[in-house]
Amino acid sequence: MTVETMPAPKTGRYDSINWITFVAMSAFHVAAVAALFYFSWTAVALTAFFYWVSIGLGIGMGYHRLHTHRSYKVPKLLEYFFAICGTLTLEGGPIFWVATHRIHHQNSDTDDDPHTPHHGGFWAHMGWILFGEGHHNDTALMSRYAPDLGADPFYRWLNTWHWVPLVVFGLAVLALGGWPMVLWLVFFRVTVGLHSTWLVNSATHMWGRRRFQTKDDSKNSWWVAILTFGEGWHNNHHAHPTSARHGLAWYEVDITWLQIKTLKLLGIADRVRVVDVNGRQPGQARRAA
Repeated sequence: MTVETMPAPKTGRYDSINWITFVAMSAFHVAAVAALFYFSWTAVALTAFFYWVSIGLGIGMGYHRLHTHRSYKVPKLLEYFFAICGTLTLEGGPIFWVATHRIHHQNSDTDDDPHTPHHGGFWAHMGWILFGEGHHNDTALMSRYAPDLGADPFYRWLNTWHWVPLVVFGLAVLALGGWPMVLWLVFFRVTVGLHSTWLVNSATHMWGRRRFQTKDDSKNSWWVAILTFGEGWHNNHHAHPTSARHGLAWYEVDITWLQIKTLKLLGIADRVRVVDVNGRQPGQARRAA
């Protein structure tokens, strides 16, 4: 699929701040710190669980390996469920996320890469969000770069109203657990999840080891992989972007791949694409038997 580049910034990269995003990010960070003053093991356990739901299911299994790269297939309702989990991260709707990531792959580490670290680690990590043009809710524009999702009415609705599931989740937490739980399950979880995901954009393009000589600067990072359930094996991923498996060696723990493999064993997932690292064509992917 040929993917265009996003419209170039109208000004210099740091000349215009996105104030709505800046205020929202600031509020979430302050509230995340406040959560530490209301510590409880119950809050920590529930936060860890919903961190897995949002990052492990929503981003790893959903937005990334399923919606962006179509490395496996599941029933449509489960696909929609993963997308809703993805919105709980506050990383935008599925069309925005998929479009941005596909553009990143086509233009990795060039000026057309939305979050290239060649303009600094801060830009790659979160500067592109704070100072970017802010196309989160421009569903019509982003659908040009993810036409497969743009053709689906549910994804168009979810992309435009991507903040609704998180608000509903927050209100439910407030009703059942009060403000201390909201601070943990919403603000602390989202803030940590954002930085964990952003590390894939920044850290894994600056530090780590390279198994494959790709045209970009992608690297493998074990500690980012731990934080993101396997997304840190980024050089492996850039070498084989359509593979559902990112951790290719026994010591490269890839929880998301294990989850996809489990769904396949249960007969829920099919058309699972994996890299045959021992095959005669190491640069190719094959369908799992």
